[in-house]
Amino acid sequence: MNFDFSDDQKQLRDQARKFLTEKCSPKAVRIVLDGKASYDKELWKGLAEMGFLGVAIPEEFGGAGAGHLELCVIAEEMGRANAPVPFSSTVYLAAEALLIAGSDAQKKKWLPAIASGEAIGTLALFEGNGNPSPKNVKLTAANGVLNGIKKPVADGVIADFAVVAARTGSSGRDGDISLFLVDLKAGGVQVKSLTNLDPTRGQAEINFKDCKAEPLGAAGDGWSILTQVLDRAAVLCAFEQVGGSDRALEMGRDYALDRIAFGRQIGSFQAVKHMLADMYVSATLARSNSYYGAWALSTNAAELPEAAAAARISATQAFQHCAKNNIQVHGGMGFTWEFDCHMYYRRANAMALGLGSLTYWEDQLIDRMRKKNAA
Repeated sequence: MNFDFSDDQKQLRDQARKFLTEKCSPKAVRIVLDGKASYDKELWKGLAEMGFLGVAIPEEFGGAGAGHLELCVIAEEMGRANAPVPFSSTVYLAAEALLIAGSDAQKKKWLPAIASGEAIGTLALFEGNGNPSPKNVKLTAANGVLNGIKKPVADGVIADFAVVAARTGSSGRDGDISLFLVDLKAGGVQVKSLTNLDPTRGQAEINFKDCKAEPLGAAGDGWSILTQVLDRAAVLCAFEQVGGSDRALEMGRDYALDRIAFGRQIGSFQAVKHMLADMYVSATLARSNSYYGAWALSTNAAELPEAAAAARISATQAFQHCAKNNIQVHGGMGFTWEFDCHMYYRRANAMALGLGSLTYWEDQLIDRMRKKNAA
C-alpha cells in the first residue's frame, strides 16, 4: 500500500507553497495579529482564484472536484504559512457538513460561494467550556426557530452562514440533536467578538434570538452528521498541524545554525541537538498518522474514525511540542514579540482546542478501538 502523494499532488503542494510564500509572509500575518484586520482579505481572494478553497468541492457546485487528498496537501501548506484566514472553519467544517448532509438547493447556494471566496462559513457547536457531546448542546430549535448562545464560534464575527447544532428532543439520546443552516446576515443574530490566544483566527459569541433556520439533514441525525464532520476535520487539521510543526522545526534548526555562542554554533551543543531531534521525531510520527488518516478519508474507509483520532492526537502533540521547543532553541529572543516563534505557539495551542481537547480525542480513540475489537 502506497501512502505517498502522487506527482500531481506534489506539484499542487509546490504551487501552494510558492503562492503562500509570496502572499503570506510573517509580516502579512502580523497585520492581522496586531488587530489591524480581522483576516487577510487579499489572501482569501487569492486562495479562491487559485482554486484552493474549492479543491474538494465537486465541479457541479463550482469547485475543482479534486478530492480530499488534494485538500490535505493544501491544508499542510496553510499550516506552514500560519495563514490568517478562515480556511478551517469554512472548508473543513461548514463545507464538509454541506457535502455530507446538505440538500441540492443548499449545496447550490453555498458551495459555489465558498469556492469563489464570496462566503465564509463556520460550525456553531460549543456552548462554553466542554468537549463535543450531545449533553452539552442546550440551544433549542422549535418550528424552524433557534434560541440560545454558542461560544466560542471560530471566525463567527466574519462568517456569512453557520451550521448550528440544536436540541430538538428531550430523550437524553444522540437523536435529540439536529443541525440547522443559518444565514448570519439575515437577522435574529447578535455576534460579539471574544478575546482568544490566537487573534489571527478569531472567535465569537453568537446569540440566536428567535432566529429563523432551515434544517440541514434529517431531524435527529445531527450528532451522527457532526461525528462525521469532526472526523474529517480532524484529519484536515492534523495536516495543518503537521505543516506548522515542520515550520517550527525549520525555524529552530536555522537559528541553531546561525546563532554563535562561546565561539561556536549553538546547534553543535548536545542539548540543542537533542531538542531538535525530539522535534523531528514528533513531527515525523504526526506525519505518519496523518497520512494514514488521509488514506482513510479519501477512500471513506471503515478505519476513518480510529485513523482520524490517531492523526488528531499525534499532530496536536507534535505541533505543541515543536512550537514550544522552537522558543526554547531561540532562548530569550524566542519570547519576544519581534521574533515569529510566538505566532506558531499561539496557533498550536489554539488548534489543540478547536475540535475538542486532546483528552477528548484520546478517549475517542480508545472507545472506538474497543468497539471495533468487540464487534
